Amino acid sequence: MTKQLNTQKLIMTIVVFLISILFLLPFVWMLSTSFKIEADVFKFPIEWIPERWNGFKNYQQVWFGDFPFYIYYWNSIKVAVLTTLVSCTVSALAAYGFSKVNFPAGKWLFIIVLATYMVPPQASLVPQFILYRNIGLFDSHLGLILLGSFSVLGTFMLRQFFMGIHNEYIDAAKIDGAGHWRIFWSIALPIVRPAVATYAILRFIWTWNDYQNPLIFLRTDALYTIQLAMQKFTTINGEFYSLIMAAAVSAILPLLIVFIIGQKQVIEGIALGGVKG
Repeated sequence: MTKQLNTQKLIMTIVVFLISILFLLPFVWMLSTSFKIEADVFKFPIEWIPERWNGFKNYQQVWFGDFPFYIYYWNSIKVAVLTTLVSCTVSALAAYGFSKVNFPAGKWLFIIVLATYMVPPQASLVPQFILYRNIGLFDSHLGLILLGSFSVLGTFMLRQFFMGIHNEYIDAAKIDGAGHWRIFWSIALPIVRPAVATYAILRFIWTWNDYQNPLIFLRTDALYTIQLAMQKFTTINGEFYSLIMAAAVSAILPLLIVFIIGQKQVIEGIALGGVKG
């Protein structure tokens, strides 16, 4: 029986490994193409390791050419980081309030908040556009940051983890004279830290990849985020695939770095969700 289980585990490991290679092949081709000269991009069979190495000339053209990516990189980093910080703070506080603070109509208020998640984001674009034009937040990074700073999904997700904290911890802290802010900061938040980190990674990825909101709420070229920059860069350099692949690798590199750094927190968050309560 043990040998049979080991054989099945080995077979599954090999199958998963082969599938993972299939998923990685497009990225490997993109990375390889970004270092090729344009004439070798569509050679067949594919040159996974370029014979004629173009060095970093493609990346130099992308970052410091006529359409400098470093400006749009900074814009995206600023918007994504600030949005993530504000969204995590607001969602964590709201989640704690809905899960551990007893106040009149608290459950009904949470249901109302949760019901807004059923409204498609596209349905609120026109009212948001008119509102932003009237209050002066149109064509600004502050407007983009505020759009992503209040998340019903983040509040719901973190609330489920806060509910997994035993009330004995809260009651003991209250007996010692701690208020809700002290309980939240010193007891509840450290316990659900992996869940907050998981949401922070997701929020960063969603904001970094967001194309719709910057497209609608930004007009000034110097304020463009990386997604708008990619679209414009592709339009201008549509026939130069080596440059486009270099731009694409540059665009996804922060996401890989964030995930590699935060994957431990993601695993801890999943484990915490599996044993809470």
